[in-house]
Amino acid sequence: MDRAGAEARARRPALTPLMRLAWLTDIHVDFLTPYELLAFCSELDAADADAFLVTGDISVAPTLTEHLEQLADGVRRPFYFVLGNHDFYGGGVFEVREAVAARCAESEWLRYLSASEVSRLSDRWALVGHDGWADGRLGNYRESPVMLNDYVLIKDLAWLSPEDRLARMQELAEEAGSHLLRTVRAALESHERVLVGTHVPPFRDACWHQGQISNDDWLPHFTSKASGDALLSALEGRGDRQVLVLCGHTHGEGRTWPLPNLEVRTGGAVYTRPQIQEILELL
Repeated sequence: MDRAGAEARARRPALTPLMRLAWLTDIHVDFLTPYELLAFCSELDAADADAFLVTGDISVAPTLTEHLEQLADGVRRPFYFVLGNHDFYGGGVFEVREAVAARCAESEWLRYLSASEVSRLSDRWALVGHDGWADGRLGNYRESPVMLNDYVLIKDLAWLSPEDRLARMQELAEEAGSHLLRTVRAALESHERVLVGTHVPPFRDACWHQGQISNDDWLPHFTSKASGDALLSALEGRGDRQVLVLCGHTHGEGRTWPLPNLEVRTGGAVYTRPQIQEILELL
């Protein structure tokens, strides 16, 4: 463990209610050499953070569990995460999720939010999350010329017709929405503030790329209306509560407020240059 990071945490008063959570997204560590990955783990270990949250696109299916273990062993603190579309490349959605959940069951540090309910971060803050999935409901799916690698490299979507692919995407998105609706509602019952981790932006205005909102060609593949609808439903009548959503997928940074008490932050990313987006101080 890095001495500077350990000393910084040790100096913090033992009874402080503050939780420092380091947020990362779209780190794509499969693009790193073994030496670069080791250096990145050392960088994370040096961070003055009590826990970590990664909002997807960690690796690819054949190396995902190995990379998760390396990251968790490198920081030896709670390592919460959801998966992104790239994490399923070379595999199938459910087989990858099952393998990851099984590995987490054996790990002291790994916490897969899609297979979890409500995680308490502090007296005021709870954490929930799900991978999410683009559902083609925003923008113009049927006239979009976009063809993602997802539609070739993920078994569940590979070589389907556009209509069959859309139906499968929406099944996955509805599953995510149901999980978010249930867990956000439960978290709001016990905590004033809820942090939600997901990969796919849940609203049009959260789909940032190069400083702008994506157009109708890209929105169907990079937003999940099902997740957005679930968040709005969970907050009905809960003006006394606040929800902060952290997501990624677009590699473009931005913020939006669909409701006065609902903020969505989308993280930026560059291949081969993984980094901490920010360290949230959760009182």
